[in-house]
Amino acid sequence: MHALVIGATGATGKDLVEQLMKDDSFEKVDVFARRPLDIQHDKLTVRVIDFDQPEEWRDLVTGDVLFSSLGTTIKAAGSKEAQWKVDYGYQYEFAKAAKENGVERFVLVSAEFASPKARSFYSKMKGQLEEAVKELGFPKLSILKPPILKRKGSDRTLEVLGLKVIQLVNKVGLLRSQQPLPTEVLAQAMINSAKQTTSNGEVLIGEVIRERAQSYE
Repeated sequence: MHALVIGATGATGKDLVEQLMKDDSFEKVDVFARRPLDIQHDKLTVRVIDFDQPEEWRDLVTGDVLFSSLGTTIKAAGSKEAQWKVDYGYQYEFAKAAKENGVERFVLVSAEFASPKARSFYSKMKGQLEEAVKELGFPKLSILKPPILKRKGSDRTLEVLGLKVIQLVNKVGLLRSQQPLPTEVLAQAMINSAKQTTSNGEVLIGEVIRERAQSYE
């Protein structure tokens, strides 16, 4: 398969690219990013692009499957509007280009409580994106909605604090469904979702994501 990746510089994206390099099912991997990657491989092509200039990259979005784990935070982006531009705008425009160019499969990382009717800005934004990509009509679509992620070396203060709280509660047998999910497990679940023969609009949450990560081992 020929894989396309956006969000490769994030924690999940880095694990995804590393795993794709080792997976013989993928003979070619094109990464689209705003800056170069530290990894090099014979089957890897890194395309440094300006997401605000789709006319420069739209025609390059061709392959078998698009993986997206693109995202930012309000703190990093600077405002809700800037976060929306990245988390919704960039992902939607890239998915739209992929669909128009004949890419049949899309694997999207969303958020656990994403819903277009959510009260929080983040969850509502993610839910609206889910609905928008469904309407694009990919023949095969997988949406993964993981619980809090366990990222290597995370510098997100609230995420680190939340992770510690949940891990503490897990020790006494509560919130098992909220057990933190390592990004490498999420990445493997994304890859295995791309290998599914059928995945027309499937939504994976919690333990189902963990099970998907093991389904091809």
